[in-house]
Amino acid sequence: MSDETFKNLRDLIYNLSGIYFTESKRYLLEGRIAKRVTARNLKTFEDYIRFIQSPFGKQELNYLYEAITINETYFFRAEQQFEALEKVLIPEILREKTTITPMITFRVWSAASSTGEEAYTIAMIIKEKIQPQFPKVQFQIVGSDINTKVIEAARKGIYKDYAIRNVPPLYLNKYFHKDGNLYVLDESIKSMVRFVQINLFDPLQVKTMSNCDVIFCANVLIYFDLPSKQKVVQNLYDALNKGGYLFIGYSESLHGVTQAFKLIHLSKAMAYKKE
Repeated sequence: MSDETFKNLRDLIYNLSGIYFTESKRYLLEGRIAKRVTARNLKTFEDYIRFIQSPFGKQELNYLYEAITINETYFFRAEQQFEALEKVLIPEILREKTTITPMITFRVWSAASSTGEEAYTIAMIIKEKIQPQFPKVQFQIVGSDINTKVIEAARKGIYKDYAIRNVPPLYLNKYFHKDGNLYVLDESIKSMVRFVQINLFDPLQVKTMSNCDVIFCANVLIYFDLPSKQKVVQNLYDALNKGGYLFIGYSESLHGVTQAFKLIHLSKAMAYKKE
């Protein structure tokens, strides 16, 4: 891949998704895109760029997004954040909502849900711990990803050992049944979550996720440069209700990205609040 081709491909991906490949990740990008060049029976990287930009290239975008993203996740991955959601944030927000209207909806968005483990973890916690306390509240949980392949996998709700290794026995025994080497999620949990494709870099797509009370968006900002981070974070801010919270990855920070949120220190986690 020539310098010019790398730049053109990097710019194409950046303009589509906001994901930025630095020079240090050039060979990683080249290796992944080479597989798509072969799969499409094309001869060169330049042919692939032209194909993406052609009227026929729209169908290839999902494969491109699949090639350039990493979908590393498992159930109960962010334990401290889930504990804060259950014990602090949901009760706090619901107390505030009940002073306004008796008809309450609580909306949670897993904004980079991959194969669904995060969204389904939230669903299990709500079903087991929250709904008994707040039986009149309507809980809406949405999982989204830019990659349609992982969304399809999420909707199936079938997982291997790696994904369930951190699931507490209570949840594992109650909400999964084993089928050979696979773990199948119970329909009562699957039915609580709606999965959609959303490109977080696209404000029009993110607008479909308005009125959220809590957004989880972990380990996504690491893929973006500063202007893309600012755009994505602004999109997420706009999607939150006043008083809502944003969780990002433990290694991520909004320092230098935005001052719109107030950083809240919880007992074992941190969250960003829209005031």
